[in-house]
Amino acid sequence: MFKKILIANRGEIACRVIKTARKMGIQTVAVYSDADRNALHVSMADEAIHIGPPPANQSYIVIDKIMEAIKASGAEAVHPGYGFLSERMDFAAALEAAGVVFIGPPSGAIEAMGDKITSKKLAKEAGVSTVPGYMGLIADADEAVKISNEIGYPVMIKASAGGGGKGMRIAWSEAEVKEGFESSKNEAANSFGDDRIFIEKFVTQPRHIEIQVLADKHGNCVYLHERECSIQRRNQKVIEEAPSPFLDEATRKAMGEQACALAKAVGYASAGTVEFIVDGQKNFYFLEMNTRLQVEHPVTELITGIDLVEQMIRVAAGEKLPFQQSDLKINGWAMESRLYAEDPYRNFLPSIGRLTRYRPPVESVTPTSVVRNDTGVYEGGEISMYYDPMIAKLCTWAPTREAAIEEMRLALDTFEVEGIGHNLPFVGAVMDHPRFVKGDITTAFIAEEYPDGFQGAVLDEPTLRRVAAAAAAMNRVAEIRRTRISGTMNNHERHVGVDWVVALQGESYHVSIAADREGSTVSFSDGSSLRVTSDWTPGQPLASLMVDGRPLVMKVGKIPMGFRLRLRGADLKVNVRTPRQAELALLMPEKLPPDTSKYLLCPMPGLVVKINVAEGDEVQEGQALATVEAMKMENILRAERRGTVKKIAAAPGASLRVDDVIMEFE
Repeated sequence: MFKKILIANRGEIACRVIKTARKMGIQTVAVYSDADRNALHVSMADEAIHIGPPPANQSYIVIDKIMEAIKASGAEAVHPGYGFLSERMDFAAALEAAGVVFIGPPSGAIEAMGDKITSKKLAKEAGVSTVPGYMGLIADADEAVKISNEIGYPVMIKASAGGGGKGMRIAWSEAEVKEGFESSKNEAANSFGDDRIFIEKFVTQPRHIEIQVLADKHGNCVYLHERECSIQRRNQKVIEEAPSPFLDEATRKAMGEQACALAKAVGYASAGTVEFIVDGQKNFYFLEMNTRLQVEHPVTELITGIDLVEQMIRVAAGEKLPFQQSDLKINGWAMESRLYAEDPYRNFLPSIGRLTRYRPPVESVTPTSVVRNDTGVYEGGEISMYYDPMIAKLCTWAPTREAAIEEMRLALDTFEVEGIGHNLPFVGAVMDHPRFVKGDITTAFIAEEYPDGFQGAVLDEPTLRRVAAAAAAMNRVAEIRRTRISGTMNNHERHVGVDWVVALQGESYHVSIAADREGSTVSFSDGSSLRVTSDWTPGQPLASLMVDGRPLVMKVGKIPMGFRLRLRGADLKVNVRTPRQAELALLMPEKLPPDTSKYLLCPMPGLVVKINVAEGDEVQEGQALATVEAMKMENILRAERRGTVKKIAAAPGASLRVDDVIMEFE
């Protein structure tokens, strides 16, 4: 077995590999750019080597710099993680030439399957069902339009060396093909150093289901069942689960056997994933093979009990797989929510800055539940604009899908993140969405269920009542503290009333509180009541309560006459007033937000790549106005209505903050 390995990656996946290596007694070497000097993976590793400036194309994906770090450290093997160099055949070949073991498949398998154009050709030759498309190289946007017209719209424009949604666009018209082709090429070049593009038919209403395979160097290959990855935005996965709620055993077996056959055909050895799209009749089509570890691998580990990183290391060291296909059973259900530094209220645009508060839920393992959090950040750390916006992967396991979802709900409500925009509210809302709960999902879920963007969850009546009861009980605790403080100062104690009006989400509940040593009974005007118990004290940012015998977890902030409460994807302003105060509050005028309709504001921190218009130009609704790049993604900003450009305030190359003015309209 290896004594020392280098991890050619950063963030949560580098930390993940370090944990397994440490468990196996293997020393680790981290690499880092200027931006990652204080990163978590650097402090976790036994050694750390600096490799260059923040941009990945000047550090993490420069093969020569990684090779220098390997030589300096004396590492015997390299784990590439995912992204960056993980699917670069020339990197694997360089390691082989240097006598360093690549903890991944042979370079020939990467060449055959890592390239999406080649892999589709090989899959078709092997009799695997593939999506209609054009697998040749595409010279320019005009050729892309011609090919798209022949295939039929909609089409998917994809980077051949792509992954993680980078270099990928869906086009529904000739104009969108031209625009998408150029953006995909740019993103692919910046992210992978390879701007080759291919086009295929976009299958509407598909489910994205992938098979995890594991093969050794002795001809053995198994599949570790499937993962459902259909909750996606901008073609990047957000929520994954294992197994899929859609597959039956026969389809699962057919997909698994086909995936293994494909892996064996290219001499595969290591962990890999064969991705399929599956239609409503359970017909499945080969999409691509990722010749690396997947971001969502933890859900497979949770239902199989197998450490995939450990098996990758053991296979690379020449060991045989210690199990056969018949040994691999599905145990329970697992969920994964990807926590991204992306603001769901701004169409998931990237957010950067300092994590002023980062308190993940406590990781735990019991016979009936597991909470796991794979992360690469810490409180006080910076989220950089140079890399992928992932903060953490929160995973839960339980014996059933329903129980795994409930575990995830509570874990998400417990997760505290402040200082940046993030998608915790969104994934929390999805966990309560009726379609998701039923398993009725496709890759179009977000577009269909949130066509106007995510504006926060709307809680149902039973949940609202539970929150109202909790807020009333919490307010009573806060009032008692206030009366004691004022009583100490004024030598008398103010009486705390029992009647209150709780206003939230457009509803008002008239309640009365009867308190005892164990908690409070909150009675509503319709005669119903809820029992509330908790050890929450004023000032605590997280409240864990029992309401009506069931747990309720909320993030708590103080506002005048109440609280800001966040849970289940909702961000609530909750006012708790006396009946007289509630009466007077109805007479107060509503404060309106400022009018910004005459400005194009930068929706995220980033660099201006392109300004498409000039001062005095008339623009039409939907017209491209500017392109802003952040976290390796190009974002095209469009006109919301007809108008005339009065002033342009930013030029290409400018670095902008959120809400900086790009241009003004007449």
